[in-house]
Amino acid sequence: MNIMHRDLKSANVFLSKDGSAKIGDMNVSKVARNGMNYTQTGTPCYASPEVWKDLPYTMKSDIWSLGCVLYEMLALKTPFIADNMDALYQKVITGQYQQVQRFYSYDVPVLLKMLLNTRSDQRPSCNDIIKLPFVQARIKILFPDLLSYQG
Repeated sequence: MNIMHRDLKSANVFLSKDGSAKIGDMNVSKVARNGMNYTQTGTPCYASPEVWKDLPYTMKSDIWSLGCVLYEMLALKTPFIADNMDALYQKVITGQYQQVQRFYSYDVPVLLKMLLNTRSDQRPSCNDIIKLPFVQARIKILFPDLLSYQG
């Protein structure tokens, strides 16, 4: 549907009693024209390097934010923390974050590295993420009914 959320963060992910997760707070979302947007919006510690640099951005900016949400789920803190905006800017545009604990499977830091790639053209799309073998393995276990999904 070419909709960019533009403020994806843990506070905008809602968990249901049945274990499902839904993304809300679409008040800054926007339909992308030609796949690109230019306005700066969102929450600074979840904003992608291209947004920080005030460059045009694509859906891959939301993928960066998804990486920040995943990191926060694993580490119970955001990946980019700083005392001031200049320091936060430097951390985000260089992709400097503390590695997650080693008790997670090898696939977790691999996925984080993919999502938090400072080069947006090298971040995966949602379809790319779903097709990753380790993601497919977990989908088969957790959501066997989705095996017929061809997205």
